[in-house]
Amino acid sequence: MSPARTPRYTVPGLGVDEGRQVIDLLTLRLHALNDLALTLKHIHWNVVGPHFVAVHEMLDPQTAAVREMADAAAERISALGGEPQGTPGVLVKERTWDDYSVGRADAIAHLGALDLVYTGIIEDHREAVEKAGEIDPVTEDLLIEHLRGLEQFQWFVRAHLESSSGTLSNAGADTEEAAAAAASPKRTAAKRTPAKKTALPAPAKKTAGTAAKKTAKKTASKRTTR
Repeated sequence: MSPARTPRYTVPGLGVDEGRQVIDLLTLRLHALNDLALTLKHIHWNVVGPHFVAVHEMLDPQTAAVREMADAAAERISALGGEPQGTPGVLVKERTWDDYSVGRADAIAHLGALDLVYTGIIEDHREAVEKAGEIDPVTEDLLIEHLRGLEQFQWFVRAHLESSSGTLSNAGADTEEAAAAAASPKRTAAKRTPAKKTALPAPAKKTAGTAAKKTAKKTASKRTTR
């Protein structure tokens, strides 16, 4: 990402060089939030399967909230004397990640991939919080507020991926495609192997001794029958 120009003015209490550093932090966060809002809409349009309605409707409120986060970040950049960049061309040029890579797919498979998206943006937001805290507590507070929402949204996503034992179906996946495949209902069903049938015990073989005893009983019975 190209560094922001040093602003001619910034908020009271900060020097213009400090203002530029915070603008740099917020610019990449703005790109990440705009990208996330578009990704959420992409998933909203491309989910299929039995969980379609639940996931389709869950994502719209998340999209709206993320757009508000982006707006707040952009307005903070302006308040600091910067120039927020919201065009697609600048986003693609300056971002440090690739496009979301899953197309039309089962809703739960999409959530497996979306979990990784949220992990990436949350980790980067936390790094920005740490850096902003050394310069500007107001921006630090803004990003912390974003994190409250983003971590809650990831919790909503993970609730669809978690087993009763607390294991995430996409655990260990390091790419969106791998996470989607791991979370896919077909993959999950394949992991469930049917219980082996226990063979019934074979009927006991009659020994020569047992047969002889039964013959003797029958003979004795005949002898006493009148």
